[in-house]
Amino acid sequence: MIRPKSTVPKESITNNALPLSECLAKTYGEKENKQKGRDVLTHCQIVGEVARELLKRMPDWLREALFPEGSILIAACHDVGKVCPTFQKMLYDAVKEFISELKNIDSKKEKDWGGHAYVSFVTAKKLKLNKFIRKILGQHHGSLPTKSNYSADSEAFGGEPWQQRREELIEELKKCLDCDFPEVENQEQSLVLAGLTSVSDWIGSQELFDNPVEDWKEQGFIQKAVNEAGFIKPDIIPNLTFFDIFNFHPHDTQTKFFENTTQAGVYILEAPMGLGKTEAALYAAYQLLVANKATGIYFALPTQLTSDKIYDRFNDTFLSKILSSDSPHREALLAHGNAWLKQTDLGENANPDGVWFDSRKRKLLAPFAVGTVDQALMAVMNVRHGFVRTFGLAGKVVILDEVHSYDAYTGTILDELVKALRKLHCTVIILSATLTKERREKLLEQPVKEEKSYPLISVSIKNCELKELPVEPLKDKNVEIYCCQDDEAAIDEAVKRAEQGQQVLWIENTVAEAQEKFKVLSERANGTNVETGLLHSRFLKVDREKKENYWVDLYGKENRLTKQEKGRILIGTQVLQESIDVDSDFLVSRFAPTDMLLQRIGRLWRHKKSIRPDSAKREAWLLTPELNAAIQNAKTQFGNSAKVYSPYVLCRSLKVWHDLPSVNLPSNIRDLIEATYEKHDEQGEMQRHLDKLEKKRAELEQIARSATATGLTTSSDDDISTRYSEQDTVPVLLLREQPTNNFTEITFLNGNKVCLPHDTKTKDKKLWCKSAEQLLRNTLHVMNCHSPEPVATEKLDWLKEFIYVGKFKESIFLRVAVVDEKSGEINGVMGGLASDKYQLSYDDRLGYQTKKLT
Repeated sequence: MIRPKSTVPKESITNNALPLSECLAKTYGEKENKQKGRDVLTHCQIVGEVARELLKRMPDWLREALFPEGSILIAACHDVGKVCPTFQKMLYDAVKEFISELKNIDSKKEKDWGGHAYVSFVTAKKLKLNKFIRKILGQHHGSLPTKSNYSADSEAFGGEPWQQRREELIEELKKCLDCDFPEVENQEQSLVLAGLTSVSDWIGSQELFDNPVEDWKEQGFIQKAVNEAGFIKPDIIPNLTFFDIFNFHPHDTQTKFFENTTQAGVYILEAPMGLGKTEAALYAAYQLLVANKATGIYFALPTQLTSDKIYDRFNDTFLSKILSSDSPHREALLAHGNAWLKQTDLGENANPDGVWFDSRKRKLLAPFAVGTVDQALMAVMNVRHGFVRTFGLAGKVVILDEVHSYDAYTGTILDELVKALRKLHCTVIILSATLTKERREKLLEQPVKEEKSYPLISVSIKNCELKELPVEPLKDKNVEIYCCQDDEAAIDEAVKRAEQGQQVLWIENTVAEAQEKFKVLSERANGTNVETGLLHSRFLKVDREKKENYWVDLYGKENRLTKQEKGRILIGTQVLQESIDVDSDFLVSRFAPTDMLLQRIGRLWRHKKSIRPDSAKREAWLLTPELNAAIQNAKTQFGNSAKVYSPYVLCRSLKVWHDLPSVNLPSNIRDLIEATYEKHDEQGEMQRHLDKLEKKRAELEQIARSATATGLTTSSDDDISTRYSEQDTVPVLLLREQPTNNFTEITFLNGNKVCLPHDTKTKDKKLWCKSAEQLLRNTLHVMNCHSPEPVATEKLDWLKEFIYVGKFKESIFLRVAVVDEKSGEINGVMGGLASDKYQLSYDDRLGYQTKKLT
């Protein structure tokens, strides 16, 4: 081969190390016709310049606090490890070019040390770079390879000649970028720099940079790439009043909250259900955005059960009002579903089989995002790309909704998250209707004085005393309580109330029990003018969306006339108590912990202007066991509820509620919560229930601490959980029949068909996005033990271009199955039974059902 004239001193030239100009970083093109892409030096320089552009777009206060001068050099040096004979052999083999210096090299050995990122790590170690910088370079693909028996000059990496080339690359990058390595001082700084590095690499790997002939230094090339990845500052309309955005005037609690939310810190708003906490938080966030004291908003909801309705509220009643008409983020850049995917390009890692296609990871990079709190929690956990989430959260307003509902495991992680967010210069807004004093103190990291005041605003700003701001008490509403120990009596009462024209809400603690009650109540209401419905988490997204739109509209504040046409009974699970704005005339609830019950009662007589039948009264029936029987045999008496909630907490709650004739809300909320959760001197069976809870809590807290400890091996998103459960959940894609035409055409349960031709993203990106979205809308999440059996990932190759299937030999992430049109029975996608332990079925009336095989 004829080599270009080298500018490297002759003494550094070796016979078996390729010149930098011939060390490839990328290939591009079709699998059977791969072409040589950018060389390593050029690719690294591009990534450094992308990092520079990203930092330019940050506010000065955030950049100066977390990103020291020279940060871009760390990002640029991420691929130093590609200057290695095994990696170069792999790329030259891919483009079918023989290189004499590589003829005896086995590229498969890359797997022995976890790939080129490890070579970057040991190179930095040999150069005695800062310990944080070494780790950043080694984990830029998500986690640090755990090999320790290789050094930078090992023969496996080409020995001293190739190490000299790597050092030469670093020196060239210092010249190109005109900077040296910074001093990285702490863990938080390390994490955001690692996030900057990975995101810059993804952007620098866009198709825009594929062809090495094109001049990437051309004016606007880097800016265009960063723009296409979605990193454009939103254009916020200034000087909007609360009324301008929400079309109603704020009350005293809302005003006091946003007037006191003035800078980064931790703010807790404790107020009853339906008070407008969401609007108060969003207006506070708006004011910080206008003042350039925040970079965006992440609205974190408690569970996957949370309704998609919050996305509509965030977009339609907030974003559309605060963004100018030509703002690039005006169109629902909420990172919900495929929104972020459709409008951005993050390079090859954003392909469905790439590490970033899983939309859960992208949510925190969007300037405005609504998602589960789990994604924020992963920013402080040992999970792949956790540091990208950290980078995405830096400087944002992070709103944590319904914090009262977290258990010991998630609560411990949440405490760590709040601590980290403080260091990342975030504004943390915590919304709760039912927060205990102990929980408040842990979140604020300060002792609290106010024990009885409600509503209450707590303000914790760095280097300032804690402010606790009581708000003028609200007018009480009296709710009659009846503890019913007879399900049949409750069924009769629910049907009677519905026949009188009332809108009834019936909430169970498990999906299976909700399905059974729906069957019974539908049968009992047959032949009457009563309409029944069912809402839970085990419907396909496409079915659940229709049901939620229908029932939330009926039980919402706008449909006053339609409500009067007939009585209705809506049966559901916890999804009805979280973030869905529904209003009922009569409530029946399976017994649950006090904070859950208060949330459910908050859906009773919620809207002042609702027109109610004369027979309606503000009343809730709680389906309970007898107190003493429950204490003596909690698991039997509470049934499946004891699998969802702690038997001790259920018994403590029942002690509080069993003889209450009524409650006054909101004035009784604080007393009810503290009476349930304050420490008691227990005896007998209650002490045994408490001992089991304390043991479980200690185990969960230890798991949580291990999950958040630094220096441990990282896990994939598929393996780690942020919400402790005895059973993890997996996504399931349900089809009407086995894929046809060589797996390029599939049929969904509603009869719609979609084609999945190869290489659709390259040929027709709009079609690719539409197909991926349709696939995602026809999935649901179920417990692992209740899911179809996994299949080998190679048998799902037809899906990989459109939907994330996982990275393991068996697809433990995504399950695919076929539903028989007549029977509803679920079978394996390759034929045969979907499960050898459960009979699985699905229909759009009841959802996903399981029955244990005998």
